[in-house]
Amino acid sequence: MSIVLRFTPNLARHLDCPDARVAAETLHDALDQYFRQNPSVRGYVLDDQGMVRKHVAIFINQALISDRIGLTDKIDAGDEIFVMQALSGG
Repeated sequence: MSIVLRFTPNLARHLDCPDARVAAETLHDALDQYFRQNPSVRGYVLDDQGMVRKHVAIFINQALISDRIGLTDKIDAGDEIFVMQALSGG
């Protein structure tokens, strides 16, 4: 099952993170496949425990993921995963 994985253009200014098509059934599997081809991106998205970093937001079809720890969110063919820097401030 093929899905599209995209990264915010802001990240692309600092790191090579091209869009990619991967075949996976969970977010974990999709990211794992992407990181095998683009290992430098892993440290930006995940911490050393394999959890989504606090400053990163991941969306599947414009909906924020629900599992930032195990990355067990299900994905279906045609879905789009979008990874961006989370913003905060006041």
